[in-house]
Amino acid sequence: MSTAYLGDALSARMGQFVSIRRDIHAHPELGFQEHRTSALVAGKLADWGYEVFCGIGGTGVVGRLVRGQGGRRLGLRADMDALPIEEASGRAWSSRQPGLMHACGHDGHTAILLAAARLIAEDAHFHGTLHLIFQPAEEGGGGALRMMADGLFQRFPCDAVFALHNMPGLEAGHFHFREGPSMASSDYATLTLHGVGGHGAMPHTTADTVVAAAAIVTALQTVVSRNVDPLQSAVVTVGAIHAGQANNVIAAQARLELSVRALDPQVRVLLRERICKLVELQARSFKVRAQIDWQDGYAVLVNASAPTRLAAQVAGELFGPDRVHTEAPPLTASEDFAFMLEQVPGCYFLVGNGGPGSAGACMVHNPGYDFNDELIEPGARMWLALVQKFLV
Repeated sequence: MSTAYLGDALSARMGQFVSIRRDIHAHPELGFQEHRTSALVAGKLADWGYEVFCGIGGTGVVGRLVRGQGGRRLGLRADMDALPIEEASGRAWSSRQPGLMHACGHDGHTAILLAAARLIAEDAHFHGTLHLIFQPAEEGGGGALRMMADGLFQRFPCDAVFALHNMPGLEAGHFHFREGPSMASSDYATLTLHGVGGHGAMPHTTADTVVAAAAIVTALQTVVSRNVDPLQSAVVTVGAIHAGQANNVIAAQARLELSVRALDPQVRVLLRERICKLVELQARSFKVRAQIDWQDGYAVLVNASAPTRLAAQVAGELFGPDRVHTEAPPLTASEDFAFMLEQVPGCYFLVGNGGPGSAGACMVHNPGYDFNDELIEPGARMWLALVQKFLV
C-alpha cells in the first residue's frame, strides 16, 4: 500500500480522529490518573489488531505490531496527561472537569498517533516491530522514568524512538528539527533561610531573613551572567518568595523557590555548584543560616544525529523543503522524553500549531490554548512514512 494511498485514506477519516481528539480534550486527566484515556487508547489499538499492554508505569499503554521478517524495532511515543488549569478557550469541546484542561496538546499528540496506528495496521508493507508508546505524566510527573523503571525498553526493545510536540507561534504544519541538545534540563531548589525574628523597630536585635533573601535574589542574577560561558544557555529564576506577615515584625524565616535550567549537562552541574555556594555565603554574611533542598528534574534532551536526519528527510519528502526546518533553535522548556533518549537514540521534533495572529498561536499552558486539529493529518502521515522508511 503506497504512502499516497494511506494519506488519502487518512484524509477521508479525519473526522473520526478529530472527534477522538476533542473527546479526550473534554475529559482531561492528570498524570498517572489517565484511566479513561488509557482505556480508550487500548481499546482502539486492540480493535485494529495490535497486541496491547496496559498498566506500564501506572497508566501507560504500549501497542505492538510485527510485520514481515525484519529485525529492526521502532518506537513512537505520545503523551496523554493534562494540566491543573481552568480552561477559558470557549470551545464547544472544552474541559468538563473543573480546574483541569489539555493545555499542552497531549490530546492532539495521542490522536495523531492513533490516526497513524489505524492505517499502519492496514498496511503489511513494512518489515520489523513497531511499538506505539502512550505515556502518562509528562507534565512534571516523570512518566517516562516510571515506564522505563517498569521495563519499557527491556520488554519492548527499540533501535530508535521518536516523539513530536505541537508548537504555538510556528506556522501550522511546519516541521522543526535540531540535532544535539534541543531542550533544557529543569531542576528545582527550595531555599529556606533561618534567622532571628523580632520587632521591626529594633532590627539590631535580629538576623533579618527578608534582607538576606533580597540580597540572595540579586546575587543569583550573577550566576548565569558571570559564571556561564556566554555562548551557552542557562536560566535561574526565583519564582516565589515567602516571608513575614506584618509590617512591624521581622521574619525569622524566609523561603525562596528556584527554577534552574541548562542546555548542557556540564553547565547544569556548574549551576548547582555556584548557586549552593553563593546562597550559603550570602546567608552567612547576614548572620542567617541557609537550608537548600535541591530536586533534580528532567535531563537535557539530546537528539541523536542519524535519527534526526532521517526524520527530517522523511518530512522533506512528504511536505517539501519549505515546510521543513533542520536548524531549529533550542528551547529552555523541558521534556521527559529526554530520559528515553538517554537509553535509546532518537529524535524529538516540533510541529507548528499556528503562526502569529492565528488561533493556534496561543501558547501552551495558557487557559485559552487549544490544539490545532489540522495537525492530525500531517502528523499521522509523518509517522506513517517514518515507519515505512525505518522498518525495511
